[in-house]
Amino acid sequence: MNLSKYIITHMEKILVEWEAFAATFGAASDKMSSLELRDHARQILEFVARDIEQDQTSEQTDAKSRGEQPTSASDDSASVTHGRLRYASGFTLLQLIAEYRALRASVLKLWKEDGAAALVENPEDIMRFNEAIDQSLADAAVAYSDKLNETRDMFLAILGHDLRSPLAAMATAGTYLLRPGAFDDRVQQIGVRVKRSAANMNGMVNDLLALARTQLGEGIAIVREECDLLEMGQWAIEDANAAHPRAQFDFHATGELIGAFDQSRLQQLLTNLAINAAQYGAPNTPINVHIVGEPDRVLLRVQNQGQTIPKDVLPTLFTSLVQATEHVSGQRPRSSLGLGLYIAKQIATAHGGDISVTSDDLNGTEFSVQIPR
Repeated sequence: MNLSKYIITHMEKILVEWEAFAATFGAASDKMSSLELRDHARQILEFVARDIEQDQTSEQTDAKSRGEQPTSASDDSASVTHGRLRYASGFTLLQLIAEYRALRASVLKLWKEDGAAALVENPEDIMRFNEAIDQSLADAAVAYSDKLNETRDMFLAILGHDLRSPLAAMATAGTYLLRPGAFDDRVQQIGVRVKRSAANMNGMVNDLLALARTQLGEGIAIVREECDLLEMGQWAIEDANAAHPRAQFDFHATGELIGAFDQSRLQQLLTNLAINAAQYGAPNTPINVHIVGEPDRVLLRVQNQGQTIPKDVLPTLFTSLVQATEHVSGQRPRSSLGLGLYIAKQIATAHGGDISVTSDDLNGTEFSVQIPR
């Protein structure tokens, strides 16, 4: 008996093993009914049996072996629905994959134990069976991952939205406590800490939301509008100073600074670079921030003195969740998500520009951004 016919005629026997294995996943499956444990398993097996029976050219076989076969999944296919429901039930991605591994092993084991394998008419059945299982698993895993990403994006969006109001209240309170002559020095120092904490948290929220968009493949959207980059630079320095009030920023702007840019995104970029320089720069040394307007582009440069970054580390600085403290000794611990430079690069790329970094003992560390007009 060929494998596809065996699957159809012994469906219940296979499903019993599927259900038994799915029930071993602890908290995720403890309270699931038989129907829930078998979720779409019958339809998945029917797809596998049909796929084995379909004619296939040698070119199609080669394409499948390279993972180039067209997806079989539609929005309502059994594999896609199974992936989504397993996510909703609390299964991990590894548990989803384990289900398919167990299904593959169960079918082949039962086929052999029942003696049907000895009567196989087509030795390619096993190869076609494995191809179909792999395709179904790929469809389910993609659907699972899509739901995971969707949930993450929604969580970050809600987090960012709900934190805006308390953060604004904190920043306002910090500004109020810093009013000249209104309070004594002790209260004003509390105001400094409140305002700095609000600025740090606001930066984290912005970076988390930007990370969610880039990880979901959407990239960072920009809207070019006529704006003044001198104003943008001044606001960026104010934001960085709020987070690091002891830092000394020397800001210089020259050339034509009016143009069509996404002002808020470039402000976020420059703020991230300035904060990074304050975090890693040598104490009591100025941080130089330059904006230069050229005919066909705008240059942003942030330079600080401090410990040199090793050459082999420089290319990794723009990777998400990478912090220089992982590679550079002697740096003070700090509250950071390691996203600032990654987000800065994404914003530069979204503008059609680029960002680079150099670091040596003589000139210190300099980040340079080129944004075309």
